[in-house]
Amino acid sequence: MGKLYLIPTPIGNLEDITFRAINTLKSVDIVLAEDTRQTKKLFAHYDVQTPLQSYHQHNEHQSLKKLIAQIKTGKTYALVSDAGTPGISDPGFLLVRECIKENVSVECLPGATAFVPALVNSGIPCDRFIFEGFLPHKKGRQTRLTVLAEEDRTIVLYESPHRIIKTLGHLIDFLGSDRQVCVSRELTKIHEENIRGTLNDVLNHFEQNKPKGEIVIIIEGKKEKRKSKYEIT
Repeated sequence: MGKLYLIPTPIGNLEDITFRAINTLKSVDIVLAEDTRQTKKLFAHYDVQTPLQSYHQHNEHQSLKKLIAQIKTGKTYALVSDAGTPGISDPGFLLVRECIKENVSVECLPGATAFVPALVNSGIPCDRFIFEGFLPHKKGRQTRLTVLAEEDRTIVLYESPHRIIKTLGHLIDFLGSDRQVCVSRELTKIHEENIRGTLNDVLNHFEQNKPKGEIVIIIEGKKEKRKSKYEIT
């Protein structure tokens, strides 16, 4: 029986990867990559010669049975995404679930995940938080925003640069313009930027400064959550 390794990769700075991750990438039989072109850059930097195989949201369903069969023959596979930890708003969950179902060993290495540094450096409480990833673009978006408006924990969202202004506008509509927020972009890169203030302040900033790069939004929770009719005595 082989094994599946989940290996986090740098979210920007190529030095943000563990020695163990590099050694594992070099030792497995095949590396499954969300975008092989992107992963080849990492491989070139660390002289990793392991064969690459494409694995992304458009082929993950039809690849499952074949991959599991290969691992059962004794092959060792590693799964990487373009950046960060596989399965966190990236392909990975389906393969892990199928491996567990088929009694295939799975091991996830610790490493980079974009929302952790964004959350910690936001200045917004990080002892209790909820990770939402990307909001639905259309269907279900209003429902999620309605729920988040009542959330008293810190909220973590991912967003793309071409949708950030629209999303901030929707957050203002549902959460109010004075909710504190920190928007982090280009984390670990030369042009890293963390914009803090109210939702209205941050929206004004990005309306005047066109954003680039991947974005993490950290929003403070509702300060006065409605009192439940059930109380612990």
